[in-house]
Amino acid sequence: MRSQVSIVKCNNYQRREIEDAVRRSVELLGGISAFVKSSDRVLIKPNLLSASTPDSGIDTHPEFVRAVIRLVKQTGARIVLGDSPSVWGEIEEVDNVYEKSGMKQLALEEAVELVKFRQIKIKSGYPIASIVDECDCIISLPKFKTHDLMTMTGAVKNLFGFIPGLYKVELHKKALASWEMAKVLADIYSIVKPKLSIVDGIIAMEGDGPASGGILRNLGLILASCDAVALDSTMATIMGLKPSDILSTKEAADRGLGNAELKNIDIVGADLRDIIVSDYKLPQTSIVNRLPKPFLNVGKNLLHFRPSINRNKCTVCGLCLKACPVSAISIEKKQTKIDNKKCVLCLCCKEVCPQGAISVKKSLIAKMAGL
Repeated sequence: MRSQVSIVKCNNYQRREIEDAVRRSVELLGGISAFVKSSDRVLIKPNLLSASTPDSGIDTHPEFVRAVIRLVKQTGARIVLGDSPSVWGEIEEVDNVYEKSGMKQLALEEAVELVKFRQIKIKSGYPIASIVDECDCIISLPKFKTHDLMTMTGAVKNLFGFIPGLYKVELHKKALASWEMAKVLADIYSIVKPKLSIVDGIIAMEGDGPASGGILRNLGLILASCDAVALDSTMATIMGLKPSDILSTKEAADRGLGNAELKNIDIVGADLRDIIVSDYKLPQTSIVNRLPKPFLNVGKNLLHFRPSINRNKCTVCGLCLKACPVSAISIEKKQTKIDNKKCVLCLCCKEVCPQGAISVKKSLIAKMAGL
């Protein structure tokens, strides 16, 4: 079957403009009533990576979330709002994320329930937040961003947030390489399939995303689809990549979970050819996902990237230590240290660092190769 992806232009987060653009993006797919019934309990799940302010571009913008909430309200459905951020289990840190991201204030203003993913239910071997079974409809709101490990974080990757707290670390232990994580993400998508995904691509992120190491770019786009694979394929194309360059997209498509070939995707709204970005900056590490595995097996000791800590920025908060799935990080004499012999380059440490104190350094061979 063919898939549809809508693309609507929207240049800013001004309330009226964004509400109109979100509504148009869904109308192009048949309207909100095609996805939500009046009797539904609807979970709206943004991408809340960390306790970051809206202007940082790290989390789904609160005005974007508000626009979706108001659209769903028109159906008469009950709405809950929530995510499991990468704060590795601490309830007070989740509260901090909700506060700084603007979700707490938004929930108060729009009179919707703000939930935490505290309880789990094992589904196909995965600890999935039990809220999934408590709702009739899930609407996912990914952020258009690059990602150090997976090259891009989009509609499929956003569902990793249904793995609560410290369970994320356990999964990273089992899936250290990007192609292993791609299988995990495809597994989760096969378990949790949102009825609709709407991407906040108004202010996107390029470079060494998905956190403070990335570079903001005014992309001015909203994308929507009920097929997360087709949505991610469209995002990859806009970034100047092939859909198969995104390992989670390729894995999900190979399993028949969605369409990754553009010939099987109907783009409605803006013309895709007009919005492809020829100079979209990718993460330094993205080359790893596009090289043949045999090459990496031979050259991994020479061609490598490593996380590096900026001592002037590091506050020794310990979040990176909790996030590391292989215990490669320690705190000694009030200094955070990384054991490069243990490091597997999952970059969870960089992702959770609230100070942007961790960056990626290339090996000499990688620099000489122009990577």
